[in-house]
Amino acid sequence: MIIDKLENIKLYTNIPIEAINFIQNLNSSVKLGRHEISDRVYANVEKYTTKSLAEGRFEAHRNYIDIQILLCGSEKIYLSELAGLKVSESYDKNRDIEFYSSSIKNSFSVTLDGTNFIVIYPHEAHAPQVVAQYAQEVLKVVVKVKL
Repeated sequence: MIIDKLENIKLYTNIPIEAINFIQNLNSSVKLGRHEISDRVYANVEKYTTKSLAEGRFEAHRNYIDIQILLCGSEKIYLSELAGLKVSESYDKNRDIEFYSSSIKNSFSVTLDGTNFIVIYPHEAHAPQVVAQYAQEVLKVVVKVKL
């Protein structure tokens, strides 16, 4: 996992340059939906209302790294190692996602607030979209980088 300020994203040479260029040109008028960036990088832009801690659930991916950024609002992302988590929905290879029923309550969390980003690798489970201070609508970009 990498957590840093958006202004430092260009320092991470392991992030593809096309992903960095896309991220650096983002603004709140970006179109919702899927954006094809290159043959191994795409982005999903979505708007939603953050959910309660009780509604949060861990997920993990096998084939893509997530780079998550908020353009409007704030949310918490809870993180955990995969070991010891209880699978609730088996891996779906078409969606590259598996869900877990283990509680997120006592896990480490990061608050995304529009000034920072997080890079999440396949060996790390994450529970995104959780309320930071109060439920609010957020605008989020998840850049997916194929391994």
